[in-house]
Amino acid sequence: MGLTLPQYPHESSDLSQVPIRLVDPERDPHLLPTFDSESLTKPASAVLYLPPLLSSLPSKLPAHDLPIDRPPMITETRLPDIDPVSLSLHKALHRFHPITPDYAASPYAEAFNWSRLELPIDEERDWYCVVFRSKRKPGSDSGPLYDADAKAHAEAVQNGGLIMYWYGVPNEVTGMNLATCIWQSRKHAIAANSRPHHIRAMKLAASSYEVYHLERYRLSKVKGETHLTIEPFDGQEVGW
Repeated sequence: MGLTLPQYPHESSDLSQVPIRLVDPERDPHLLPTFDSESLTKPASAVLYLPPLLSSLPSKLPAHDLPIDRPPMITETRLPDIDPVSLSLHKALHRFHPITPDYAASPYAEAFNWSRLELPIDEERDWYCVVFRSKRKPGSDSGPLYDADAKAHAEAVQNGGLIMYWYGVPNEVTGMNLATCIWQSRKHAIAANSRPHHIRAMKLAASSYEVYHLERYRLSKVKGETHLTIEPFDGQEVGW
């Protein structure tokens, strides 16, 4: 059974009520994030990125970066393969934001406004979520990691199946941060994570982070309800 997400009396769908460093309501969520030393170590605010799912992907993909035995999971028309329920989630996630400044140390189900995101009552589906909790090493030389992160993110978008990417702001006291991705399926996430730039970024992270912890969840929507539920990943396939 999924966790029934609690209703928080202080929650608001109005982003003006959320501290500016937790979310920037002026930022276009369809713009690819910038990965460099400033944006990754001292971000001005959190980044919500929703890939433009109805836009054509590049006509030519960088073949030298992508193994020929694992081509990107896109259609012949170059349009990302998106099902109707995932499209509903994509639309709802435009209102996604944290509800506590201490989201990096909070349980995933309680850190964001999941209970305020509504989908059509007759829709049903589940999605795969990956959570990254991290703390950077003081003075670490992360130049190569910034470049690898940027290329790994581009790989994920080109691969297909990425519905949302969210990157937070390090806690001013503890230094802990949280980033999260939502995928159409676990298979999409595995395909993206097997790409060369992602593998390189993971290897570089070992020397740049004091803490780097991964969590995995199932995000679900069932018929007859409008809200979402979250449960820890149990090893079964998620999504399609």
